[in-house]
Amino acid sequence: MTNLNRRQWLQKAGLAGSFAVFGGIPALTASEKVKFNPRPLASPIRLSSNENPYGPSKMVRDAMTKGFDIGCRYPFSYSAELENMIAAKEGVAPEQIVICGGSTEGLRITGITYGVNGGEIIAARPTFLAMMTYAEQWGAAINWVPVDSEMKYDLDEIEKRISNKTKLIFLCNPNNPTSTLLSGTRVRDFCDSVSNRTVVFSDEAYYDFIDVPNYPSMVELVKEGKDVIVSRTFSKVYGLAGIRIGYLIAKPEIAEKLRKNVVAYTNILALEAAKTALQDKEFYDFSLKKNKEAKSVIYQTLDDLGLEYVQSHTNFIFFRSGRDIKELQGQMLDEGVMIGRPFPPFHEWCRISTGTIEEVRLFSKALKKVMA
Repeated sequence: MTNLNRRQWLQKAGLAGSFAVFGGIPALTASEKVKFNPRPLASPIRLSSNENPYGPSKMVRDAMTKGFDIGCRYPFSYSAELENMIAAKEGVAPEQIVICGGSTEGLRITGITYGVNGGEIIAARPTFLAMMTYAEQWGAAINWVPVDSEMKYDLDEIEKRISNKTKLIFLCNPNNPTSTLLSGTRVRDFCDSVSNRTVVFSDEAYYDFIDVPNYPSMVELVKEGKDVIVSRTFSKVYGLAGIRIGYLIAKPEIAEKLRKNVVAYTNILALEAAKTALQDKEFYDFSLKKNKEAKSVIYQTLDDLGLEYVQSHTNFIFFRSGRDIKELQGQMLDEGVMIGRPFPPFHEWCRISTGTIEEVRLFSKALKKVMA
């Protein structure tokens, strides 16, 4: 893509005028822009990393600014308040919470804990790879199980593969990149049963986006003393991807084992951000609302083009483009839009993150041009 200044680019895209309304979705008010901090429109548009296009909220930014006053202190003595807040939210004891530098670190330290020196981890393909890629560097053996015909974890096949070598089962639910969601009853029964034979890790990074009423979190099994670990993040619905803070939930003896392997931990500003984010319900609700609006624009575009897609339970959509993703990547980048990387074996499928309404409108226009 040739280098254009912002105004030239907007004119080229046909968006130099007012962003007053997008298909019935009103533009943000001045007050909303201050409170919810939409990221500025830039070229290329990055809809490739499942980031929240809003945040940190004004409440969180103010808390982080105040946090500089204690920036000279190490964070360890300031983490108890956040641990207590998370424990209250999840209905567990504070000693069951392991705070880390983003949930990715939580996945990695779990991979080391259970996969080092030949420990077997059973995981689906495709799925989020942070745990398995890192664990392999420490000698873990990964037992890959292809997703089923509905692009969901094949729980029956996973259960069949459990052996005395199996140290951990990794579940990402909703799954990244497919955005699929397992039956709540089925996944709970599965985790309840197999946790008697091995440890189950439930990555719930996208749990907040689930629309199914009363959908169970595997935290409920942690409360029952099961060998289950749950990961959560502040990166998605709370808009703190760049701040790097997340947490694990497990029974006390597992939590203590995991805590010993934490390397990056987090920092004072992240702790202050997370504490405030948990209290900022207005931003939380706003993020969910705008995510649904953005998905509706993308769905309409895919429907207009007659493209198959998975009904999403996340902040991204997985759709079948009908052409090799590497080819589509280049074509879309020429139009100023970055899309997700390849996810074998789905070489003709594309993962597109939700963005601001301005961003998804540009994505829609670009995709229609490329697919014409």
